[in-house]
Amino acid sequence: MAAQVTINEGVLWVGGEAYPLRNISHVGQRRLTVDQGAVWKKFILRTIGWLILGGIFAAVAGTVGTIVFLAVEALLIWKLVSALQKPPVYGLVLNTSGTQREAIWSTRQEEIQRLIYEITNAIGNPGVAQTIINVEHAVQGDLVQQYGAGSIGKARHSGSGSIGGS
Repeated sequence: MAAQVTINEGVLWVGGEAYPLRNISHVGQRRLTVDQGAVWKKFILRTIGWLILGGIFAAVAGTVGTIVFLAVEALLIWKLVSALQKPPVYGLVLNTSGTQREAIWSTRQEEIQRLIYEITNAIGNPGVAQTIINVEHAVQGDLVQQYGAGSIGKARHSGSGSIGGS
C-alpha cells in the first residue's frame, strides 16, 4: 500500500494527520522485528500439546486420525516458518510537545530515512517549497503482530498516526 506524506506551508501531513513543523522537537525512526524466541516457544508448546492430543486422536481414529495429525503438525510448521520470515518494519517517530508518535510505518528503511531527511530539512528551512513524498511500502492493517519484548498483542495500523493494540 502506498501512502503520501506532504510538507507544505510549515505543516507535515501524514494521511489525515497534521504536524506543525514548529512543534516537532525530534525526528527519528523505530525498527520492529519478530521476537524469534517467543515464536519458537509458542511453536514448541503447541507441538508438544498436539503430539499428546493428536497422538491419542490418531490412535483412536486410525488412518483418518493419522492424516489429521500430520495435517495439523504441517500447519503448525507452516505458521512457524511464516512468522520467522516476517520482515522488519520501520516507523517514523515524531516528538511533538513532549508526545512521541509513530507517524507512518514501512517495510523499507530507505523510505523512512528519506522522510527523516526531508522533515529535518523543512524544519531547518521553513521557506522551502511544497514537498510530496510517496511511501510505496507503507504498512497497513494487521501486518504488525507481537514484536519485541514489549509486545502489545495484535497491532492494527492504517499507515498514519500511532499504533494501538487490541
